Amino acid sequence: MIYIFSILKEQFTHVGLIFRLALYDIKSKYQMHYLGVLWQLFNPLVQVGVYWFVFGIGLRNGAPIGNTPYIVYLLLGLVPWFFVSPTIVQGSNSIYSKVNLVSKMKFPVSILPSITIISNAFNFVVMLIILVIILVLYDINSGVYLLQLPYYMFCLLMFVFAFTLLSSTVSVLIRDFQLLIQSLMKMLFFLTPIFWSLDSFPKEFQRIIELNPFTYLINGFRDTFLGTGWFYKDLVYMFYFWSFTLVLLFIGSILHNNFKNKFVDYL
Repeated sequence: MIYIFSILKEQFTHVGLIFRLALYDIKSKYQMHYLGVLWQLFNPLVQVGVYWFVFGIGLRNGAPIGNTPYIVYLLLGLVPWFFVSPTIVQGSNSIYSKVNLVSKMKFPVSILPSITIISNAFNFVVMLIILVIILVLYDINSGVYLLQLPYYMFCLLMFVFAFTLLSSTVSVLIRDFQLLIQSLMKMLFFLTPIFWSLDSFPKEFQRIIELNPFTYLINGFRDTFLGTGWFYKDLVYMFYFWSFTLVLLFIGSILHNNFKNKFVDYL
């Protein structure tokens, strides 16, 4: 546990630096584009439109899922995924891409994945605001269930941090791992209940699908905004998610602490 506390202490100690570097990362990424940071919003909106047209109109003929309009159901899956997927892919490469630079100065390497997370979180917040506006237009009232949104936001951030801390360390040691992560995220995009409902599968298959931790996050956001269930409705599944997350964090913390002074040797 001492390794976990050491890693978390570095994040809290350098929180100001993390936000400054995240803002710099956003500005530098789009400084040569006319629309600037608006591309962070424009790109996911175009993707949402394409997915809605293909899956909502083309395959479902505009039919809702239950009592929920398909565009709303789709957005509730895509908005968190548009944060999770690029953050994990970019975060997994965050140490390798900058370790040669930070090795020349006293710098806490463990905050590099956090910089990627915060950088993508700005776009995530904007997408959440747009999502709320659409829910209002469709007269969908979340009610008191919105009180659990901070819990699922915390789940999302903790899982992404634990995953990227581990994967960014392994990616430096084994470069093929970065390609594996990219392929894995493409596969999980269709194996996570983003376009379809978990209830459409038999019970035995539902349990298999729930082994995917992203299912817990996506369904949690839907339960929150649609007002269909509290976070404690399935304590066993909740325990599984947090056990999975803490194991990732534990292994990632040990590996990171053991190799953080040797990263340059692997370049």
